[in-house]
Amino acid sequence: MNASTMSNPYSPSKRAEMAAGQPISMLMAHALENADLLSLAAGFVDEATLPTDAVREACNAIMGDERAARAALQYGSTAGNRRLRAMLLDRFLADQSTSLASPPGIDQVVITAGSNQLLHLIAESILDPGDLVLCTAPTYFVFLGTLANVGARGHGIETDDKGMIPESLDDHLAHLNAAGELARVKAIYLVPYFDNPQGITTSPQRTARIVEIAKRWSIDHTIHVIADEAYRELRYSGPQVDSARAYDDDGETVIVAGTFSKSFSPGLRVGWGMLPRNLVEPVCNQKGNMDFGSPNFAQSIICYAVEHGLFDRQIEVLRQGYAPKLQAMLEAADEFLGPIEGTSWTHPTGGLYVWARMPNGLNTGPDGPLFQRAIEEGMLYVPGRYCFPLEGEPVPENTMRLSFGVQTAERIREGMRALATAVRKAQATR
Repeated sequence: MNASTMSNPYSPSKRAEMAAGQPISMLMAHALENADLLSLAAGFVDEATLPTDAVREACNAIMGDERAARAALQYGSTAGNRRLRAMLLDRFLADQSTSLASPPGIDQVVITAGSNQLLHLIAESILDPGDLVLCTAPTYFVFLGTLANVGARGHGIETDDKGMIPESLDDHLAHLNAAGELARVKAIYLVPYFDNPQGITTSPQRTARIVEIAKRWSIDHTIHVIADEAYRELRYSGPQVDSARAYDDDGETVIVAGTFSKSFSPGLRVGWGMLPRNLVEPVCNQKGNMDFGSPNFAQSIICYAVEHGLFDRQIEVLRQGYAPKLQAMLEAADEFLGPIEGTSWTHPTGGLYVWARMPNGLNTGPDGPLFQRAIEEGMLYVPGRYCFPLEGEPVPENTMRLSFGVQTAERIREGMRALATAVRKAQATR
């Protein structure tokens, strides 16, 4: 029998089927099909801020040293460049306002190909099909795709401008326990700093309570808190806030995910994780089967950049570049959306995103009246519904994520004006 006579010659795996249908493909297709579209959807970094000089210096230094060049071009270890891991650990501990009760060791730091690989490895290591991860509602929609990929379920917890509401988390855990599903709850997922999609930072008091709640409900197994710290360095105003790991007294609950993608270069694909001891072996086993070591040359570049102050210099470049863009978006929102009754938006102090709520009854989804109107007016946004888990808190239909990372301040203003025009036209047709 050949392929032409088979009833189903190409049969994808169940895992491949579960991975299908994620919104990122649709949003990219819209952007590609409309070359002139002003996208406030893409979470990309601004190309003008990419550290070309720093990377050139690092490459020249590495390749100019025969021994360093050969080491960089060779395979690395599964856990990653030890010198880089040591620097990450030192920087992390120095960033906390007080000493940790149970500080992690270097063996608990793992380098990955971006933080998304770490999230995928964590999902593969702690989740079985049907398991639950409790998330802010809304949350990082690519992580929801990661959960779908392993057959796990996202469950939304009520959130406000200070992050996940601990009382809501406690209530949901109590309801899941009463329903016999507590054994399925394996993790609580947070983006504590300037989160994707809302741009809000979880207050230290709430973070401490969330960690405490996770420990209290860890009755038959550990309920981990996954702290995705992708945007930690992108702080434009306000005080530094301790990591969720600072509130984990024994170090066995909190998983920290970090990345250099937003703070240095996404093209290098270098991320990292700080793991509880019991997860180091399972994660490294998964990683060893996947790649037995993330790209070693990229790690060498990052290591040089951190060691020689180029990374810290780049953080300042990003802060000076993005802060005016954030201000431009907030001012444009005041000017163009402010007069429209029922609109509201977050006021971040860092990150790349602003979360907006449209008037009640105005559906912002891809099949609603606003999405196509906005495209006709020349702008693109991320429909908010994509950022909500299907279980838990109800999914509102009138929200959206707006990104100020890629566009200039002038084009951000133009995009916000186009959005306001689209809202008025969509309202007129209701």
